[in-house]
Amino acid sequence: MGFVDLHVHSCRSDGTMTPHELVDYALEKGLSALALTDHDTIDGLDEIMEYAKDKPIEIIPGIEYSTEYNQRDVHIVGLFIDYKAPVFLEYLARFKQSRTDRNYKLCANLQNAGIDITYEALMEAYPNAVITRAHYAGFLLDHGYVKSRNEAFERYLGDHTPYFVHREKITPEEVIEVTRKAGGIPILAHPTLYKLGREQLDILVGRLTEAGLMGMECYYSTYTPAETRQMKALAEQYHLLPSGGSDFHGDAKPGLDLGVGYGRLYVPDEILVNLKKTLHTKMLLTDLDGTLLDTKKSVSEKSRNALIKMLSKGNHLVLASGRSYDSILDVLALLDLPEKDLAGSVYMAAYNGALLYDCTKQAVIAQYTVPIPAAQAIFDMALQRGIHIQTYTDTHIVSCAEDEELVYYRTAIHSPYKVGTVLAQELTHAPCKLLAIELYDRSRLEAFRSEFEASAFARDITCEFSCARYLEFYNRHAGKGNALRHLCNAVHVHIKNTVAAGDEENDISMLRAAAVGVCMANGTPSVKVQADYVTDHDNDHDGIMEVIERFDLK
Repeated sequence: MGFVDLHVHSCRSDGTMTPHELVDYALEKGLSALALTDHDTIDGLDEIMEYAKDKPIEIIPGIEYSTEYNQRDVHIVGLFIDYKAPVFLEYLARFKQSRTDRNYKLCANLQNAGIDITYEALMEAYPNAVITRAHYAGFLLDHGYVKSRNEAFERYLGDHTPYFVHREKITPEEVIEVTRKAGGIPILAHPTLYKLGREQLDILVGRLTEAGLMGMECYYSTYTPAETRQMKALAEQYHLLPSGGSDFHGDAKPGLDLGVGYGRLYVPDEILVNLKKTLHTKMLLTDLDGTLLDTKKSVSEKSRNALIKMLSKGNHLVLASGRSYDSILDVLALLDLPEKDLAGSVYMAAYNGALLYDCTKQAVIAQYTVPIPAAQAIFDMALQRGIHIQTYTDTHIVSCAEDEELVYYRTAIHSPYKVGTVLAQELTHAPCKLLAIELYDRSRLEAFRSEFEASAFARDITCEFSCARYLEFYNRHAGKGNALRHLCNAVHVHIKNTVAAGDEENDISMLRAAAVGVCMANGTPSVKVQADYVTDHDNDHDGIMEVIERFDLK
């Protein structure tokens, strides 16, 4: 088994080796892969990629961002970035300007302390480098102002010295977002170095995971065996991909060697294999009624086999519907997918994305509810207009009446029901959604929607049609588009690898959020206008199979 180093610096930032020297040294050390992750710069990437292209080593394009979290430096490593993507280059230009501005201010502070230093002198001393505090330390040492690099940080350069200058506040969340937009994998670098303590580190990792963090350095040069175990456990807790590297800087960090750190570091190449899988995994989000299901509420054997083939390749399937949790489980049972030999996973986005659930692991990923007082207000508004309204417990429909609308709804949705209009008595917790039904006159639902959207509750609750007869109400953080984004973060799929298929108004946000939005041939005109592709075949003629084959999900 080979080993890799996914955190390495060159002289293009604050290391001492050139990019091509790093390649030669990595080959000498027996590394199978190397990630160049210079601080806030990509200046060495073209050189290292060109030099290594015919050599038996894989080079991963990367970067290490310096960000601020609660007045501390927190570093994010971006791996596999498309470093020529316009969105990335635009952001990097801002990043570099922020660093330059801080360097001028730091030089001015040191000049006030009696040190003869200018930013231009630093640039002359360290040509082609991104100037960091390590360069200041070297300059102060070379010019006799300090006797060691440690003294330079203790007296002049440390976060708590009177001369230190915080750069423009660039948050970890910002660089996580730009890394993902550039097709990369954002990794939290060396978490133990931030000295946060277990509770605060847990808060940081949870916050960044919510923002789209995909991995964490579980292997690092300074970790003790206990710290390595702790980082692995934390990564597992938040479903983050393990990464690791030496943080090699050449002679700038004496005793710290490429690949092995201080002698006990070992990052197996399976770590890289698992990271790369993330780059290629695709996700299909499909609506149910009118999309995956035909008019008989079934799935043909041809479409079922296409789904199985897609999952067997390691791609994921998301059943995204306004239906309730138990009703989507009924559809999953109908699909009768094999429990073994499927490399991909099945998820649900129930209640229009208000409940995200891992069907493979049988675990809730996230849930967004409507507060009971707001739900009661919607019930009351519907009842005043004589419109059928219902909501859901974990197991039952809670209907305002045992009426024609309920009978119609249960022809397709076979969940048990109970009747009640005082939700505080009928519900044990806030519901995921509410549904108003009008079988004959859509204009009555349109008028109800207008009334609701003029109310104070509309700030926090989305209201939209899932078909001509159904008007849905759910938390504004839900919705199928948000469900796609939340799931991509949670299961480490790039949005660029997503395809979403639907046919009704409540599918539009999902089609917009996906890399490719598909409307079925039987979809409504408003959805077709929003779609990137409209199928030739409708839901009664294997339209979903067309989607799988057309967009190479098989």
